[in-house]
Amino acid sequence: MNHTITAVRGIEVGHAQNEKALTGCTVILCRKGAVAGVDVRGGAPGTRETDLLNPIDLVQKVHAIVLAGGSAFGLDAASGVMHYLEEQKIGYDTGNAKVPIVPAAILYDLGLGRADVRPDSAMGYVAATQASSAPPREGNFGAGAGASVGKMRGMKYAMKSGIGTSSININGLLIGALVAVNAVGDVVNPKTGRIIAGMRSGSTLAWMKKNQPRSASKSNTVIGVIATNAKLTKAEATKVAQMAQDGLAQAIRPAHTLYDGDTIFALATGEKKADVSMVGAFAAEVMAEAIVRAVQAAKSAGGLSGLLK
Repeated sequence: MNHTITAVRGIEVGHAQNEKALTGCTVILCRKGAVAGVDVRGGAPGTRETDLLNPIDLVQKVHAIVLAGGSAFGLDAASGVMHYLEEQKIGYDTGNAKVPIVPAAILYDLGLGRADVRPDSAMGYVAATQASSAPPREGNFGAGAGASVGKMRGMKYAMKSGIGTSSININGLLIGALVAVNAVGDVVNPKTGRIIAGMRSGSTLAWMKKNQPRSASKSNTVIGVIATNAKLTKAEATKVAQMAQDGLAQAIRPAHTLYDGDTIFALATGEKKADVSMVGAFAAEVMAEAIVRAVQAAKSAGGLSGLLK
């Protein structure tokens, strides 16, 4: 059984990364197009083509979403995905050309590995060529290659994180999540309330009661995608993205800070009628599960240890 985001038919995922530089990008392809929405909740986002997802704007479907490291430099990875899709003759038909619609969001991983190596157009192209409907790899892959958590006291006390995915099937209604976890805060297992990754000298919230954030606390952002086979409008997809942020808040403490650029996209392939509130409620559940899986799958790298034992 496929319990990842690619359980949703028509959704493909591809990773590319530089393991030595500890950075990478992840592409979520929807070759036939998918209705999309977005919710930007953090105070330091880095995004591309998110304005066109506003329900009042013309374009109704996107053809890919890119999640990348490299801070704002990493947005260039979307150009490579556009190049790949153009080769496949996929895009919004303007009459003169088909223009692939590829929104993107980035996370800051320049403090781990090499700051002068970032995801670029070439890496985005490679990730697109690797995209498939197989269950995607988790942990130190794609946009999770340089992800870390628990940085409020500085990188010295942080832990390695990564990318994770999860899905649920409710009588044929499929809802999946894919998320790169690069939070300033700690990751908590919502089922137990226990911190499973984060600041290695105690909880972030406890430390914040007595101290001021360090410079490394600005090096964050959680970015992810919800995909569903539900039939949704752009406004409804936006609501699902908003509700999915509740899963982020369940699993990360604190969430949506001024030091994070938390951005969640939602994709709807339109195969099954469904209540938007139900889709959003379970989007939060699979998002929280995907966040937990991201840190569970992460391996030690860049001097940072993996999961707490």
